[in-house]
Amino acid sequence: MNLNDDKVEKTNPNNKCINMNTSELMVKCLENEGVKYIFGIPGEENLTFLKALKDSKIKFITTRHEQGAAFMADVYGRLTGTPGVCLSTLGPGATNLMTGVADANMDGAPLVALTGQAGTDRMHIVSHQHLDLISMFAPITKWNKQVVRPDTAPEIIRKAFKLAVSEKPGAVHIDLPENIAAMAALGRPLSHGDNEKSYATYNSIERAAAAISSAKNPVILAGNGVIRSKSSQAITDMVEKLRIPVANTFMAKGVVSYKNPFSLWSIGLAQRDYVNRLFEKVDLVIAVGYDLVEYDPKKWNKNENIQIIHIAEEKAEVNKCYIPEVEVIGDISYSINEISKLAHRVDEPVFALHIKTKMEENYESYSDDYSFPMKPQKILYDLRKVMGDDDIVISDVGAHKMWVARHYRSVKPNTCLISNGFASMGIAVPGAVAAKLVNPERKVVAVTGDGGFMMNSQEIETALRIKTPFVTLIFNDACYGLIKWKQQDRFGEDMNVQFTNPDFVMYAQAMGAKGYRITKAEDLIPTLQEALAQNIPAIIDCPVDYSENVKLTNALKEFSIDS
Repeated sequence: MNLNDDKVEKTNPNNKCINMNTSELMVKCLENEGVKYIFGIPGEENLTFLKALKDSKIKFITTRHEQGAAFMADVYGRLTGTPGVCLSTLGPGATNLMTGVADANMDGAPLVALTGQAGTDRMHIVSHQHLDLISMFAPITKWNKQVVRPDTAPEIIRKAFKLAVSEKPGAVHIDLPENIAAMAALGRPLSHGDNEKSYATYNSIERAAAAISSAKNPVILAGNGVIRSKSSQAITDMVEKLRIPVANTFMAKGVVSYKNPFSLWSIGLAQRDYVNRLFEKVDLVIAVGYDLVEYDPKKWNKNENIQIIHIAEEKAEVNKCYIPEVEVIGDISYSINEISKLAHRVDEPVFALHIKTKMEENYESYSDDYSFPMKPQKILYDLRKVMGDDDIVISDVGAHKMWVARHYRSVKPNTCLISNGFASMGIAVPGAVAAKLVNPERKVVAVTGDGGFMMNSQEIETALRIKTPFVTLIFNDACYGLIKWKQQDRFGEDMNVQFTNPDFVMYAQAMGAKGYRITKAEDLIPTLQEALAQNIPAIIDCPVDYSENVKLTNALKEFSIDS
């Protein structure tokens, strides 16, 4: 049998003879992994692979930019817990893919990136569009490998998917040279081994329960790992049984419903916000599924004197402001449930409940604010009113992200997605495409600034083509608002952050989408309702009053929790 032949006859486990090359074998392996979609752009060096996909049950989603493809795979992985898959060609296609791959890796979303590559016969010399992608992707992935022998493809794909979902989930990368892609291949998809859970030691559970029982002012800090491990109910039960206040990171919104009396909503603002005042008084932080990348511990434990319990599926990172007294490592739901059985608390968290009252009062103070341009608080207040408990908001990165984290209240996990590990602008629109693919029955809104929107707005055409209707709500201030906010806070002035925008209504209409412009605050709710009822994507241009940014900074500096 000549391995240089384009095809090779192989008998599969069902004794059916099939002809395969490496690309066809890889597609069968991807089918075996349960892949439903591959997001990407065709290129010269992935022609054979795309041909192999033609008769596959896997649907290829052609995007308008590789970054958009990677963000779609990123959000798909985050919502489903199974790896999203994206594809590019070599050179500029692969480098365009990298931002979304890095975002998934740092945010803990399982993703498999596939790149075409120059043939092995021209890698040893300077060659058109050839880059060492293995070296380039290494810092932004958990693992990556180039396929250099056709028969290794099944092992490489199985390992990639296994590593992508193992805690902490992240991105992996497979590089496929074009000549290897077309070679004859012998092999079959590999079966999946049992993925048994591991459980914490009883000693660590006892020690954690004892520390919680003796603490005067404990607080739970819930991170994204709670969502990944599907431990929302377990942590809610613990909060209610032990009457311990809980704050979530930006990426863990909804792990405990905002309606729960012990929920202090999100922590993550640099300023001393309401919930930050609580952390200034605690003597024990119970960090559950918490990743240091979500919110730097030096911002809540700068004096390094708070006792910490670390409950997660992997050991804590080393950080001088995050040295746990106890590490409870294993299945999070099991750990929380067992600790709750042993721990005893009867005192009401009076100070935390006082803070919650102040937060509610502040939130409701914007209910009848009809000033225009609209305050970000009011925009999000109105958005919350039209969204159901299961509907999904995806926030881009910018000044609006801080307001989404602070003011958009979530009832359930994975209903408000915020990139806050890598925190990359441009994720909202492509992310909304993936969210609608995964949850076609739910309302999906991409909340974005005008800066972030223009970075990947081309994916609105993708949404139109594949029929994934969602609403894009643009906070329009013709400025990079978050940077302006930070410049004003540090220097008292801003520079190099202004720009001009196209007419977003005409922009939407030019692509065949619906376009709306808000001209008075009273129109936002009915406009949102109309836009969400469309069967095509809709864009809402909403002028925002970002003078509220500096007002918030100044107000929090002067704020007294007793006032």
